Amino acid sequence: MTQQTIEYASELMKIPDAREMVAQTKDILDAVPAVREELSDPAVPIDVKHVVIERIFPGGIRNFLKLLCDNSDFGSFDSIREEYQQMQKSPKEKASSAELVYVTEPTDEQLVKIRDFLGRECGNPDMELELKQDASLKSGFIIRVGSKEYDWSQAGRIKQLEERLSSAVASQTTYSEDGIISILRSTIEEFELTAADKEIGVANWVGDGIVNVDGIDHANYGEIVIFDCGVKGMVQDVRRDEIGVILFGRDTDIHEGSRVVRTGKMAGIPVGDEYLGRVVDALGAPLDGGAEIATDSYRPIEMNAPGIVDRKSVSVPMETGILSIDSMFPIGRGQRELIIGDRQTGKTSIAMDTILNQKGKDTICIYVAVGQKASTVAKLVGTLKNAGAMDYTIVVSATASDPAPLQYIAPYSGTALAEYFMYQGKDVLIVYDDLSKHAVAYRAISLLLERSPGREAYPGDVFYLHSRLLERSARLSPEAGGGSITALPIIETQAGDVSAYIPTNVISITDGQIYLESQLFFSGQRPAVNVGLSVSRVGGAAQRKAMKKAAGSVRIDLAQYREMEVFTQFSSDLDDATKKQLDHGRALMELLKQPLGHPFSMADQVIILVGANAHVFSDVPVTEVLDFRKGLLEFFHAECTDIITELETYLDLPDELNKRIADKCEEYKEKINKEKDAETETADYAEDAEEA
Repeated sequence: MTQQTIEYASELMKIPDAREMVAQTKDILDAVPAVREELSDPAVPIDVKHVVIERIFPGGIRNFLKLLCDNSDFGSFDSIREEYQQMQKSPKEKASSAELVYVTEPTDEQLVKIRDFLGRECGNPDMELELKQDASLKSGFIIRVGSKEYDWSQAGRIKQLEERLSSAVASQTTYSEDGIISILRSTIEEFELTAADKEIGVANWVGDGIVNVDGIDHANYGEIVIFDCGVKGMVQDVRRDEIGVILFGRDTDIHEGSRVVRTGKMAGIPVGDEYLGRVVDALGAPLDGGAEIATDSYRPIEMNAPGIVDRKSVSVPMETGILSIDSMFPIGRGQRELIIGDRQTGKTSIAMDTILNQKGKDTICIYVAVGQKASTVAKLVGTLKNAGAMDYTIVVSATASDPAPLQYIAPYSGTALAEYFMYQGKDVLIVYDDLSKHAVAYRAISLLLERSPGREAYPGDVFYLHSRLLERSARLSPEAGGGSITALPIIETQAGDVSAYIPTNVISITDGQIYLESQLFFSGQRPAVNVGLSVSRVGGAAQRKAMKKAAGSVRIDLAQYREMEVFTQFSSDLDDATKKQLDHGRALMELLKQPLGHPFSMADQVIILVGANAHVFSDVPVTEVLDFRKGLLEFFHAECTDIITELETYLDLPDELNKRIADKCEEYKEKINKEKDAETETADYAEDAEEA
């Protein structure tokens, strides 16, 4: 049945004696089919239909039939009638019996009062009462009617008091001893037991982290439910007669018949500064063996993305410290830049270097591991600790051994943590490693929930899965908080196929991609960034002036080098200009190589690029370029600190400073050449002496 049919049937329920009038209406329509056809025909004027209804049908139902005609829904009358009959049956079926759980057997007088209560609440004072004794209640009793539960037990009173006390303390902003005692005292004095009905359901199917639940009719999508064994789950499918729940724990203690209770709360995660430096799971529980994380703040994992008015254009760079990226594909704060490539091509390494490069830059980093090996996550955490980067980093881990629902919500949990800091005006970098495994986890959940598969067996809303996640990354305007979330989603391709379903989805969502190529990686070009397929759609808007001027022609020079290299690989006679261009290109390719875990500062990158543009590296043997670069930077840090200070202070590269850097590069080159000549002369002298 459609929602509209259910709403019409609900309107019929409000009409007195509607049952008899609905039956009469059906008899009239069956006896005179022409009336049904005329009232269902959209070409017949409304006033004509109203006249027919006034003359033929019972008075109490005429306004309802006119409403159907006005909305052109008269053709759905039979479906509405069936739904109305079902609604009439349901209360009697559900409320035919009740269960009374007690500690001390009730007296006859108490039973009479209980039946009066059931008559008021359920409209059936004559329902059967099933009596059951349970000493764990301590005192009092519980009444269960269908999916509702009324709790007057001492155990229920204690639980309600605990919830009231915890919420009262959590709402306190100051933590003085007197203040807390005062709050607890007033809460206890004002406490009254409430026996509001709780909606209870029963599991009818369990398997692979999915539970189908009967009896819960008012659950919301994304709501948390709790099973009688303590395991939590989230409503992921709302059907006509049952709900589908994904579990946030093992299903070994859940079986057919397990009881489920609604919480009325949407899925969320605790947030706060206390999470910095910690490794947590998708629910915010610590995994690093440290103390429990005490925080009072809480955010839903699903939140609407900031609106257009709340956003600000991307203009502040998020420097990765990787020369090939910062020079040609700059990333800005608030941008979404995809890292894409085959497995084992260095995707995670780029993200880790970016996190290491944020040290001392007042940026919070969040690394979300989805479907990774636990040993891999432990190694990454060790690398961050050794580099002193865990002080400003949070690791959210849902490893390959975790259930698919935890892998599904992990990126949303990480984003909720990031939003907590963003709305405080801080800059956040979040890495999703990787969204391919995230999509696979969601596909597994959807297939188990019996949703229709689409392309590559993914459900139809897999695009929305990632778009609603990545749209939450933005740079806020000062009025909205002024913070930012920069997202680096990672996607794994199969044999370099970027046209597959998930890669094309995420490419269309993000603001550019860094494409890593296996062939480059295995040839020793690391990071293996493919300059032709990589792009940043923010471009120079998120680049320092100094870097923009220094990197001006690098991408064009590399493109010309690759084209020239293809045409000249079979030629032996090359003119001087072509040789010079090839030497310059080879030097650039070598300069773009960078060791893992050694990000360059902005000043170092500008010095390297200025030297490359001045062709300082062109006549250096390819095997010696990296050593020459290392020595050049050491020379600048030792003898040209004024240049580095000027670059870091003014972030610009005027012509005068550009010339000074180029001159110093030439000076260092001459110094190295003299040292080489001296070494050669010494070696020749020693060789002549030996021969003599």
